[in-house]
Amino acid sequence: MLGTFQQSQLRIEIKASADAIHDSLLCPENLQKWLLAEKFTPKMPEMAQMPEILTNGFEFSTSTGLVTINHHVDVIKPYCLRLLLSGAVDGFHEWYWGDGWIQSRLEGVSILPLKLAQTVSLLSLREFVTKKK
Repeated sequence: MLGTFQQSQLRIEIKASADAIHDSLLCPENLQKWLLAEKFTPKMPEMAQMPEILTNGFEFSTSTGLVTINHHVDVIKPYCLRLLLSGAVDGFHEWYWGDGWIQSRLEGVSILPLKLAQTVSLLSLREFVTKKK
């Protein structure tokens, strides 16, 4: 993988319940509405579409133009989601949340500006969740 190692951890306040944040992160239908990717594709041949909720071991890719990032759902716990990334980013993305806040930790090797993308994603999520109420 070409690029540099980057790491970033951001935490923001969101006027939303932990359940609303959970649904925005773990339900692909909602995830597609705020994550700035044009296309979501399941990586498992037996699945023609995304599931209703993400589960451990599920794999999917997101694409924006020529940039494709593969995601492997590594950990799902109450108030925690960890995705292993490959393709345009080789690393991981962890999400932690509770009532009124969300934290994102991103580490990986990429030529993309990961901290900028992470910031834009968090702001997009905050806007989606607060408008959804």
